[in-house]
Amino acid sequence: MYLLQGTILDMKTIDTLVEDIYNLFDPMVTNTIDEKELDKHLKEFTKNVTNNIKTVLNEQPRKQRRLSLSAIGKPTRQLWYDKHSSSEARPISSATRIKFLYGHILEDLLILLSRASGHTVTEEQKQVQVEGIKGHQDCKIDGELVDCKSASGYSFKKFANNNLVNDDPFGYIAQISAYSAGNDVKEAYFLAIDKQHGNLALTRVHDLEMIDAKERIKYLKGALESTTPPDRCYSDIPEGASGNRKLAIGCVFCAHKRECWSDANNGKGLRAFKYERGTTYLTQVYKEPRVQENLDW
Repeated sequence: MYLLQGTILDMKTIDTLVEDIYNLFDPMVTNTIDEKELDKHLKEFTKNVTNNIKTVLNEQPRKQRRLSLSAIGKPTRQLWYDKHSSSEARPISSATRIKFLYGHILEDLLILLSRASGHTVTEEQKQVQVEGIKGHQDCKIDGELVDCKSASGYSFKKFANNNLVNDDPFGYIAQISAYSAGNDVKEAYFLAIDKQHGNLALTRVHDLEMIDAKERIKYLKGALESTTPPDRCYSDIPEGASGNRKLAIGCVFCAHKRECWSDANNGKGLRAFKYERGTTYLTQVYKEPRVQENLDW
């Protein structure tokens, strides 16, 4: 039971979730928290963080990946390479793996803070199934299906402005559509945190914004059985005013970019250059960049 500004709240709804989490950190708001309940939630949080760290540290490269509900929004060509690639996918860099790890930890933190602010969290990591493909939802909060996301400042704006449906390179809408189909519900929520600034957003996704997960899975099953890869996921894009062309953001983090873009630079393959903001992968070089080329990527 929680006492906020003198009012006892036994039951809460998801509509006040973000405000209630913020109030936990507001010195002007009186929060009387049951210490035993908080200790119980902290133990669960610690267990989840420990499992995430162990998973990342012990993760081994997999030559082939099974289709899962969390992946159905990925580009079809990427999923095809996951299944058919004849060469081992390039391992994700250590820095990127660390970034993924603290992203997972922040998502666990969102669930902890939801509980600490008096909201009811249930069905964590419940397995759901659609058309024979399995996945694990994040949780339900106050009875509503919720997927927790940590996001960069740029990506967070899409959650905050409810614009994800128009710009979704990581397939989050498809993912939550699949979890919704597995729960037979017509709406769900993203609970997102801005990794840079700590801002929170709760974004409701209606069925009209969702994809038909069952049809998507049926299509993928057929496409992934083909011996020919589907069309390339994204076209390359201009790299400033240099005339060079580079990978689109949807390709940058793909483990199969080397094989997929083997025809880049007149058949010589992608070239990688180290900028302060990160590595840029060029598909066509007309003007040599004035930064170091990474020959070992």
